[in-house]
Amino acid sequence: MGTITNKLIVTVSILFRVLSICCAQNIAAFFVFGDSLVEAGNNFYIDTVAKPVFPNGIDFPKGTPSGRYTNSRIITDVIGEELGFKDYAPPFLAPNITGDMILKGVNYASSGAGILQATGSIFGERICMDRQLDYFGKTRQDIISKIGAPAAQALLRNSLYFLSIGANDVLFGEYETLDRNSYTNEVVSNFKSQIIRLYNMDARKFAVAGVSKVGSIPFEIDTHICAQNCAESLNNFAKLLNSKLKSLVEDLTNSLAGSILIYVDNYAVTEEIINNSRSYGFENVDYACCEVIGRHGGLIPCMEVSRVCSDRKKYMFWDPFHPTESAILIAAKYILDGGTEYVSPINIRQLANS
Repeated sequence: MGTITNKLIVTVSILFRVLSICCAQNIAAFFVFGDSLVEAGNNFYIDTVAKPVFPNGIDFPKGTPSGRYTNSRIITDVIGEELGFKDYAPPFLAPNITGDMILKGVNYASSGAGILQATGSIFGERICMDRQLDYFGKTRQDIISKIGAPAAQALLRNSLYFLSIGANDVLFGEYETLDRNSYTNEVVSNFKSQIIRLYNMDARKFAVAGVSKVGSIPFEIDTHICAQNCAESLNNFAKLLNSKLKSLVEDLTNSLAGSILIYVDNYAVTEEIINNSRSYGFENVDYACCEVIGRHGGLIPCMEVSRVCSDRKKYMFWDPFHPTESAILIAAKYILDGGTEYVSPINIRQLANS
């Protein structure tokens, strides 16, 4: 009788532990996958040239370098705060990620990474999406070890999985393929398998962020002599991949029982900000705030020798590739609470409450 009572006490204590996590916000934990747009510092721990060194994170409230490719917070930091999380999802590879920290979520994103394993190979080591899922599998096992399988499954099924994908597959695919239709089919096929892997590891609530208007970033503007024609070609490439990703999201919601997948239209969001830049307070929408050389500061990544603009709020782009926190705050509002022209079939706040 004493053994049964002890087991009951342990079970109840575990349930209270999970409930205290779950009830702090509408979702139990926040897991982030993707590329440099959502990286939180994993690349500091691998052999790569793509590391977000200072002045990246120059305005970050928790110290620099922040591990983020922007002047302060990334989009998932802002979304997490809005959903009630007090701390940002930490990078998986950081050595101090221990104990109960993982019960609130982990960030697996890596600069240079893509859906395809070969994407971003010029940077050296990077954590491609397949490996990010392997790392999540390790986190899942750690969670099971901490709170037991039933409680772990409850936590994981009530967590949010944010996947920022495809930008690098488009940027590098531009130079690697002539058959864009076949190439994007390969990317989407791989991503489908990756989503199913996550689903089989108890993920149920997915936010899939598509490719932004990449033809308009300072890097592309500065590196192409064909100017507008090249920008349109690259943007059309992004739209082709996005259309297939959106269709996949719709199909998987119907085929994966109990799952909810939403599509974040980053292209529409960035286009809205660019087209109405003045109303958002931006004076520069095609020039990097952190720059070295280039007509638009787009030829060299942000690094120690870079010049940094004094008023970051007037710039849409922080560096040749990534937005400033000011642009991120605007984008987050559309992703969290926007209509179906920006995120569908529901927005992230609705997904969190579902």
